[in-house]
Amino acid sequence: MNILAIIPARGGSKGVPRKNIKKIAGKPLIAYTIESAVESKHIDKVIVSTEDQEIAHISKEYGAEIIKRPEKLALDNSSTIDAIFHCLNYLKIEKYMPDIVVLLQPTSPLRTTENIDESIEFFCKKDCESVISVCEFEHSPYWSLKIENHYLKPNFGDKYFKMRRQDLPTLYLPNGAIFISNPQNLMNYESFYSKKIMPYLMSPENSIDIDSELDFKIAETILKDLK
Repeated sequence: MNILAIIPARGGSKGVPRKNIKKIAGKPLIAYTIESAVESKHIDKVIVSTEDQEIAHISKEYGAEIIKRPEKLALDNSSTIDAIFHCLNYLKIEKYMPDIVVLLQPTSPLRTTENIDESIEFFCKKDCESVISVCEFEHSPYWSLKIENHYLKPNFGDKYFKMRRQDLPTLYLPNGAIFISNPQNLMNYESFYSKKIMPYLMSPENSIDIDSELDFKIAETILKDLK
């Protein structure tokens, strides 16, 4: 099978400026995702979709192919799925038709090649339309509060505040690291969120998604420890 990895990386990030190529533990952030994808035993093509020349140059250095994304698909309100469809249409012209599409966001530097390969194998073995990586909520949403008429109120009702933490239902958070489907299902749903999604469970450490300077510091500490 042809298995395609797409790494979307636009130049304009708000929370952390230029975060996709900001150095973390000695390498650009995006390098960790490219290297883990290139080392996969299942993925045969690794594409970085970007409108940014510097991101494109760095991504090539680490082994990715580049598809230049139109500026209109790299705005703050642009959707990732539109960038994926742009890649698929571009590759179709070049006669490359993937059987499986793997979306790998560059903000997950602790996602490993093993995570990628296991999730692909999981997708191939299970009766599903997509696989999405998740982790358990560190703090249960059932204990969340809302402000109502200036007072704190339980968001999900009083009964959960009377339960012990270990007795609360287990909930899972999409960690943004891995999304897998095939082109037909992506076209049908215009999303990786289909009717039959299988979860690929990842550890809290591997699930770190960088969206702030604090996330950067936490991830960098872990990466330095691993080295």
